Amino acid sequence: MSSGKVTSSIGYVQGPHDSQETLVCQFTHMTNAQGRAWFGGDPFAFNLPVLLLQLIFIFSIISIVWFLLKPLKQGLISAQLIAGIIMGRSFLGRIDSYSDKLFPPGGRLILETLADMGFMFHLFILGVQVDLSLIKKIGKSAVVIGVISYFLPFTIGLTLIFVLNQLMEVEASVKRSLPYVAYLNAMSSFPVITSLLIDLNILNSELGRVATLASLICEICNYIVTVIFCGIITGLHSVEWNAVSIVLWPVFVLLIFVFVLRTVILLIVRHVPEGQQMKEIHFISIVVIILLCGLGSETFGHPAALGAFFLGVITPDGPPLGSSLVNKLDTINTGFLLPAKLVISGLSMDMFSIGGVSGATYGLVIIITYSAKFTSTLIPALFYGMPLRHAVTLALIMCCRGIIEAVIYITLMEDGIINNEAYAFLLISMLIVTGIARPLIWHLYDPSASYLGRRKNSILSNNPNDELRMMVCIHNEENVPIIINLLDASTPLIHRPLAVFVLNLMELKGQGASVLESTTRRSKLTASRSWSKHVANAINLFAERNHGCAVRHFNSIAPYASMHNDICSLALDQNANIVILPFHKQWTIDGKVGSNFSSIRMVNQNVISKAPCSVGVLIDRGQVAGNQSVLKGHSMFQITVLFLGGPDDCEALAYASRFIENPQIILTFVWIRPWDHKKYGEQTEKSMDTQMVNQFRAKTIGNAKVIYREELVKDAIGTTKVIRSIEDGCDLCIVGRYHEADSPLVFGLTEWSECPELGFIGDMLATSDFHFSVLVVQQQPLGADFAYSHRLQPIACGYSSSPCYDDQYQHHRSYSFQGGFEHSKRI
Repeated sequence: MSSGKVTSSIGYVQGPHDSQETLVCQFTHMTNAQGRAWFGGDPFAFNLPVLLLQLIFIFSIISIVWFLLKPLKQGLISAQLIAGIIMGRSFLGRIDSYSDKLFPPGGRLILETLADMGFMFHLFILGVQVDLSLIKKIGKSAVVIGVISYFLPFTIGLTLIFVLNQLMEVEASVKRSLPYVAYLNAMSSFPVITSLLIDLNILNSELGRVATLASLICEICNYIVTVIFCGIITGLHSVEWNAVSIVLWPVFVLLIFVFVLRTVILLIVRHVPEGQQMKEIHFISIVVIILLCGLGSETFGHPAALGAFFLGVITPDGPPLGSSLVNKLDTINTGFLLPAKLVISGLSMDMFSIGGVSGATYGLVIIITYSAKFTSTLIPALFYGMPLRHAVTLALIMCCRGIIEAVIYITLMEDGIINNEAYAFLLISMLIVTGIARPLIWHLYDPSASYLGRRKNSILSNNPNDELRMMVCIHNEENVPIIINLLDASTPLIHRPLAVFVLNLMELKGQGASVLESTTRRSKLTASRSWSKHVANAINLFAERNHGCAVRHFNSIAPYASMHNDICSLALDQNANIVILPFHKQWTIDGKVGSNFSSIRMVNQNVISKAPCSVGVLIDRGQVAGNQSVLKGHSMFQITVLFLGGPDDCEALAYASRFIENPQIILTFVWIRPWDHKKYGEQTEKSMDTQMVNQFRAKTIGNAKVIYREELVKDAIGTTKVIRSIEDGCDLCIVGRYHEADSPLVFGLTEWSECPELGFIGDMLATSDFHFSVLVVQQQPLGADFAYSHRLQPIACGYSSSPCYDDQYQHHRSYSFQGGFEHSKRI
């Protein structure tokens, strides 16, 4: 009541599912309060204030729950569901004044409509991220795992239900719900699994690719079973012609999607300039088509989200269209509309409906089907040679549930197909199983274990005339000139060949599955990123001019958080000696920082800590100082090597030794030593650093283009003065990353560290005080069980033929799994 007038009325009527359902009657003008509170009215008797209050309350509770669950490695979807359960009939919803005010039947109807709109757009986004080309990459093992992990728990669940129906009497609603429980527990949704893998930063790991393909097969099996059973059930309840039309109608709709809507989408793609964002008219056109597909799907008896999903599937993923659509829709949809759908799923659950014989029956079926799901994934994985730890992880991944399952649960419950008790059991079991599986997956599987510490592989491990195998990582075209300069400085010759592996790194946008592939074949990836073609052309041209250089190109599309897995696994697979990474900052021509990519910095930090070979971080300041190029035949390229001692400086010196034979390079070697080094006598002369320097001097005696300087300093101030003295005659400075913090040469520099991943000296050289390019080198990071002396013995920096690694460092062998990414052959 408001101002003595009836604003709405609520009553119970016979619903379509043989139950008492709520009917709400309300005046049409009860939308906006229009300041009714000032006249003694209740603003929450109107729809808009109630909706705003609901959204505020929903996001407040979600934020609190998410804050508590995040340290436990739980997902945001679980937090949203739990928030809904807290606000629903199981807890706060039992307080009448709360539920009547915050979630009245009329207000909840509007919230559900808003949530369904959000879910429709969310399924469109998931459809865009589905890459149908993955089907071509599915191997036999992925097919076997996907098929068995779906049909075995489904069959076992149905068999158990049949036995229980023969042994005991169950209620009609329970009997109707049980087959759907078995069906739902057998599925593994492809979008849910890929989202989980992204959350855990293992999407582009070897196991992540296996899980992606296996879940795709499981999704296909689920879709086939759904179509068949829906056709049978509908046919049994329809007249003859209706049954025929139900079979033919999906075919007709498929033809419309493929030949009409896809043509329209591709026409829009052609009008989106490559490398640019789509125009507003293009975006609005796509949104209107999404709404039309949802309307058509609802009209012909299917959820609106299903039509939007199929539209997303036929929409090209990745740039220029797919990634732009995801960027524009994802923030408002996933962050604002979609949580309401998940909260409603929690609101509808009543924990107090659980109990009695029916509860025990549901519990038994759910436990058996989840156990069968786990076992049916574990055994085939072990059969195909997967290690037990990885097989258990894969089985846990395939048991996880997400938003797709939650929405299916509530849809079946609202349609009267399953009862409230079955819905409560399904939702609770989903939260428990997924909640336990996520931290276990995080604990059991570390992608870096497949490449970290497998063998020692660095430039120091090479013999004098061994092929130097370099992997260069490129984020954009601006990285190419300095990379080519560095490759040319490395002096590829017939007797000292250079193998270059070019890895183009691209952020995963508008796609559901990561990609790591060689671009020797024609691929959609190269076509959609024209800059990768330009990179390939530039480096191939360099290789054609240098007969001692061989090049292979690779492309990686992955989230930045796990991009290092592709870099490290490819470096190990190609037996690279060093990986070159572009620095995360780019400078403008006036010497100021123009761009600062924190995501690229995260990639570099991960590679530095986990690389299976040596790493070089390349700071490009070519535009700032107008540095000369090695490729310009009329000018000299000046390179300075700073040597303070330690394994990383020895690695830097071993790399610099390849520059000696290049006629276009003037190499300056600066050895910075403590002023009192002679007091250590014989021990100093036999040190690894001294031996390295002596061999370098012996090799370069008489070479006019190699300048040797030895600087004695007392402290870090002296070191800084020496470094500043090289600026005028330097285009590229090479230095090792790690130096002992208590060394008098660097003591005190740690207080100013801005980029600790570069080390003390590298961090100083990365500041705007210097204007030459810098290469910071780190020797392969090995585990703690390798002592400093073990890393340095024996010497093999191009002067000794002794091997640098023991037989215990065997070549990396991943388990043979056809569902994983295609391993590339060595050059």
